[in-house]
Amino acid sequence: MARVLVAMSGGVDSSVAAALLLEQGHEVIGVTMQVWDYTQNTPEEGSAESCAVDSEGKGTCCSSIDVEDARSVADHLGIPFYVINCEEKFQKAVIDDFVGSYLEGKTPIPCVNCNTFLKFDHLIKKMYELECDYLATGHYAQVVASESGELAIQTSSDGWKDQTYFLFTLRPDIIPKLMFPVGTWEKPKLREYATDKGLPVAQKKDSTGICFIDRKQGHAKFIEDRVSPDQLKPGMLRRFPDGEVLGEHRGIHGFTYGQRKGLGVSAEMPLYVVRIDGDTNTVWLGEEKELYSKELSVKNLNWLNPVQDGDKVKVKIRFAHAGAEAEIRHTDDGVKVSFETAQRAVTPGQAAVFYRNGQLLGGGWIQ
Repeated sequence: MARVLVAMSGGVDSSVAAALLLEQGHEVIGVTMQVWDYTQNTPEEGSAESCAVDSEGKGTCCSSIDVEDARSVADHLGIPFYVINCEEKFQKAVIDDFVGSYLEGKTPIPCVNCNTFLKFDHLIKKMYELECDYLATGHYAQVVASESGELAIQTSSDGWKDQTYFLFTLRPDIIPKLMFPVGTWEKPKLREYATDKGLPVAQKKDSTGICFIDRKQGHAKFIEDRVSPDQLKPGMLRRFPDGEVLGEHRGIHGFTYGQRKGLGVSAEMPLYVVRIDGDTNTVWLGEEKELYSKELSVKNLNWLNPVQDGDKVKVKIRFAHAGAEAEIRHTDDGVKVSFETAQRAVTPGQAAVFYRNGQLLGGGWIQ
């Protein structure tokens, strides 16, 4: 049997992952990443620490309650448990990127950066440091043998919970070192197992949203509290495509593609954000039909299994997107994706992730 480091978030998925591995006879070590400074007595209002505290127990992750929940599960299972400080790396790789992207008119995916630079970089190093053979997480994903015989990432059995969209930045060389013990499970059965095993988090609700954002305040307020006023530049709300001025806004960080509510304008028909111009700080509003497009450009790609020109693959353009059939053409700096049917709200800053028969091929960033 193997020696396995399990990334424990304090949620039921990673807790069951640890329990399953232990039941299978593996030597299991638990580890949790601390990404906030919980020792501050009175966090400044609106700060990241305040947001984390306000969110505790409300369906997020990475709070101090989650760290203690992970510790209680490790104690229940009788396994060693470590908490490693990732605050500085989380700030640089996740928070700074999140803020900067919104200021450029993009809609970022912080979970991808967290997976890339912390879970599957920082923790892989910890795995080697502790002389473990594998790193396991509670992701809904699978490691399987591909047609070529090499190990590949495959979608999970629970299509609703599948998290492979967030894993497209994985380095191919670390895939043989990964284990996803709950990848073949569906959530109801998983909760039954957690209850049968007496895990303290068996009925804990799933984490939703962005872990460092207070839902009452939202991402715009979070950004405003972290940057200087001169970085929040006002601009125009214009009608697409004729350019008619409909109003003004306080900053493009408050908008994302497809947004309908909170636009600050009235019109004879529903309007949506159809384009955000970071160079001019212009937010373009149009009818819903203007949200649809059949093509997109993708850059900064990471391939787990290369795709050839003209290949037909399934492409997901956001986590909740079901995926759509498309043709791939390579360009000088990325790929061009041509969908068979137009897709709604293709959003810069989100990822286009490619699949074939459920196998994760890779992905990149929508321009």
